[in-house]
Amino acid sequence: MSNFIDLAVEYLPELFQAALMYTIPLASISFILGLIVATLVAIVRIMHQPEQLLLKWVFRVLKGLACFYVWIFRSTPMLVQLFIVFYGLPNGNIDIFANAWVSAITVFALNTGAYASETIRASILSVDRGQTEAALSTGLTMRQTYQEIILPQAARIAVPPLSNSLISLVKDTSLASVITIVETFYLSQQIAAQNYQTLDMYLLVALVYAVITTALTFLQRWLERYTSRYMCNN
Repeated sequence: MSNFIDLAVEYLPELFQAALMYTIPLASISFILGLIVATLVAIVRIMHQPEQLLLKWVFRVLKGLACFYVWIFRSTPMLVQLFIVFYGLPNGNIDIFANAWVSAITVFALNTGAYASETIRASILSVDRGQTEAALSTGLTMRQTYQEIILPQAARIAVPPLSNSLISLVKDTSLASVITIVETFYLSQQIAAQNYQTLDMYLLVALVYAVITTALTFLQRWLERYTSRYMCNN
């Protein structure tokens, strides 16, 4: 036990520093980009088909691409996606993905976007359609209806699952170690290779992830209260 405490005192600051410098930025950037992608995909998938023939075909192509994108990223493991992008695409002369950070952010963002798009789409569709019709009948435009009525309600519904997606993404960043990014887990592996305290080092890195996800859980609860502040308490 004393040996574990000594290791914690010696290496925990270094592991937390790696989390602040690499794990949290990697997860944050990827999640923000993923939310942007998810919102666009969700909008495409819930849009009504236009009447004009040309726009109708454009709409069908966009919706087909959106559905294919969601399917491909939800049906393949993230680890495989990382290997394809980092080790495979540079061999196909797409040199930008030879950068480990570009590859990791691309995969994490697109993977998050695929799952989050379903969350956002379901949240928007869960708002009673009658509210949209009522808002339009009072003279509000579709943009105003979504901005003032639909999206605030959808945001309240989407916060818990999106927060869970962020927490999962933070833990999934450990996969970036396989493409040479020196994040928290990779650092623990390097230290374990030097001091041969494999179990203790893995327990320490698990503790670091637990602290981060616990903080995110408290943030999730605050966001849930904040987005529900106007609801009537029964």
